[in-house]
Amino acid sequence: MDMNEIKKLKDEELSVESSRVRRALFDLKSQVVTEKVKDSSQFGKMRNDLARLLTEVSARRVAASPVSPKKVAEAVVVKKPVVKKTDSKKSDDRKKVKS
Repeated sequence: MDMNEIKKLKDEELSVESSRVRRALFDLKSQVVTEKVKDSSQFGKMRNDLARLLTEVSARRVAASPVSPKKVAEAVVVKKPVVKKTDSKKSDDRKKVKS
């Protein structure tokens, strides 16, 4: 499926098509177990089709949201807390008894 074809689809059609491609990919994976797959290149083609469909769904969701994409990108960033390491060498020196 070409990206131009995908952009022409309605939201409901995108959902149906992505479900269809996911099911077809699952069936293809099941056929691998029974060794009935003749053309193994179908895996990549189906994964690419699914990625195109999901990309369009995501793009439409971002375009429809009232928040600007820049704010969405900023909201996703999560800062990790900084943990200070204690210097264990100093504490070991204190515990040693000099004789």
